Amino acid sequence: MIDPQSKPRLAPGCRLSDPGKEPRMLLMPERALRLQGPSFEIIERCDGQHTVAQIVAELQKIYSKAAPEKVAQDIVGYLKLLHDQRALDL
Repeated sequence: MIDPQSKPRLAPGCRLSDPGKEPRMLLMPERALRLQGPSFEIIERCDGQHTVAQIVAELQKIYSKAAPEKVAQDIVGYLKLLHDQRALDL
């Protein structure tokens, strides 16, 4: 389980591609992940300043037509996936 008060940040060696380049990518050692829509919005908030709870709240406002519980579940699941792939520190 991910602590809602943890402040996720990109792991050492991971970074976002340059802002002017499309598609946006999460660059990790030996691999890259294409970011689109919500995945980019989640990653750009993983700056070590926002808590998981803040990220969830902000995206629930953006995606207000979706069920809040579903948005929260998807975000936490995505953060866990990135953490398991060693792309994110919590």
